Amino acid sequence: MAKIKRENILNILKNIPHPVQGQDIVTLGLVQGLVIKDDQVGFALNIKPEEAEMMEKIRLECDRQILSLDGVEKVRSLLTAERSPDAVSPPPQATKKSFGHGKPSSGPKAIAGIRHVIAVASGKGGVGKSTTSVNLALAFQALGLKAGIFDIDIYGPSIPRMLGADEKPTSTADDKIRPIKKHGLISMSIGYLLKKDTATIWRGPMVMGAIQQMIADVAWDDDGELDVLVIDLPPGTGDAQLTLVQNVALDGSIIVSTPQDIALIDARKGLDMFQKTNTEVFGIVENMSYFLCPSCGDRSDIFGHGGARETAAELDIDFLGEIPLHMDIRRTSDEGNPIMISQPDSEHANIYKNIARKVVEKL
Repeated sequence: MAKIKRENILNILKNIPHPVQGQDIVTLGLVQGLVIKDDQVGFALNIKPEEAEMMEKIRLECDRQILSLDGVEKVRSLLTAERSPDAVSPPPQATKKSFGHGKPSSGPKAIAGIRHVIAVASGKGGVGKSTTSVNLALAFQALGLKAGIFDIDIYGPSIPRMLGADEKPTSTADDKIRPIKKHGLISMSIGYLLKKDTATIWRGPMVMGAIQQMIADVAWDDDGELDVLVIDLPPGTGDAQLTLVQNVALDGSIIVSTPQDIALIDARKGLDMFQKTNTEVFGIVENMSYFLCPSCGDRSDIFGHGGARETAAELDIDFLGEIPLHMDIRRTSDEGNPIMISQPDSEHANIYKNIARKVVEKL
């Protein structure tokens, strides 16, 4: 098999002019994120939103010419478009990959095959948001609901590790991505699609395009309709969060924070983001709320205690519960066997189930 050279790909793309500006798409800086892996080539065209229909034809021409190159068996390309963060509707992007067909978005809408969608967010990293997300999804399942989890942390996906899932997704008959099922839970993450321990070095438009692609091209109901999908957001209030609220009709959101003031400051920012995008906030969860010594049973408030409850009262939103800092919760998550599965009748599992019950009541 002939080795695919980066310069050969770029030479092909340099011969493809922009239909309006005249110069080639490489010189104009439209080609981003060019990746070559074995016999596959991937890249994005960063365009103006209003040019989506016109540039979709250019994207297809790029694919056609690259596929003619010796050694290339598959091309995965997509269109991305930058947008002002003040905008409340998504850019009219046309995205398409070899495994499915994305369509221009026209505002937040339901995901096919899913009854309810809940976002779990935090203002900062390191507060245990992903651990909370996966155990909350499993708690919904324990309550008799068919549940799924969608990890949209492009730079630091952790759900595959927490579920102990390392298999790669397959395709359905209609060329969509079949999500991974582990512990009875339906899941999807960019971590399933990338090589393990590979850094995702993408600009914002590529992150936005990848999230839109997974929303559109995953067969969420391949194993039957989901009652609830938990979306594990990355920390902060950036491109991933904005893409989600612009494209998906959320039933509500949950803020996860630790008790200390610095975490609560950032949690308020996450709350403010949802309020500005007209997304209901179901409440705040205080994670790592306290530490119980496994040897003597003494309680220590390592990060303080009650800060999230006080913040919830101050902001007039519900306080959903407090989860302790406990080695079993950490250990079982690291082992890919979350505490909701490994110790379903434990006190910790019951805390997650109580939080899930409160959310179900709101739904």
